[in-house]
Amino acid sequence: MEEKQVMGILNVTPDSFYIGSRKQSEQEIAERTNQIIAEGGTIIDVGAFSTRPGAAEVNEEEELRRMRYGLEIVRREQPDAVLSIDTFRPSVARMAVEEFGAAIINDVSEGGVTGVVDTPMENTGAEIPEIFREVARLKATYILMSVQPTLELTVSHFLKKIKMLNDLGHKDIILDPGYGFGKDVIDGNFALLARQQELKDTFRLPLLVGVSRKRMIWQLLGGTASDALNGTTAVNMLALEHGADILRVHDVKEAVEAVMIYNRMKSVQK
Repeated sequence: MEEKQVMGILNVTPDSFYIGSRKQSEQEIAERTNQIIAEGGTIIDVGAFSTRPGAAEVNEEEELRRMRYGLEIVRREQPDAVLSIDTFRPSVARMAVEEFGAAIINDVSEGGVTGVVDTPMENTGAEIPEIFREVARLKATYILMSVQPTLELTVSHFLKKIKMLNDLGHKDIILDPGYGFGKDVIDGNFALLARQQELKDTFRLPLLVGVSRKRMIWQLLGGTASDALNGTTAVNMLALEHGADILRVHDVKEAVEAVMIYNRMKSVQK
């Protein structure tokens, strides 16, 4: 992936971990949609199911209802925007692609390992996750996120899951190291960040990094998610230095500025 990109977060949920990302009314969703594009975001990531620890379970019918409601507004406001759908459910992915032309499925479940953080999903017994079959059928870009605690386990699981997808004829894959999912809150996440380039070198696939206002930052610095913008920007720059291609963020303007600074630094080094 040649150009670094910024993915703006739009949560049509009442309980996402960062209160600033929760948008439920028609006006809030419309304003956030337009803000992401106006501030330089190139992808809108829409979620209707909070994956934070302690979040309430959302059944399939409710997730579909929330997602359809949100996407109708997003498409009205920005009909040409690239849409990413934050879901682990095949039915939600199918609806978003077929009805609204979504291009990317952002699956935080590593193909069905977990839906909500630290909450095991029901094991269907299927050797190949149904979400893999669905994205292959839909021909949508698939974000494969790791919930493993170490780089070594992340690599081994990625190898297995990428082969499954490739065997289905699907090669349009973006990797997400999964910061904040299954790792030690501070040291585990930063140990992975320090070696993130190894993922890029091993797989030669685009990397998405989502550290925006996460606990790995605000617990280290003190404060809350609301205080973590400066720390997020610092970690985003480190992520770019270690091979990130897409930054998934709440604060689009600041991330776009980080990418501009990174690009200028690289341009004068050539």
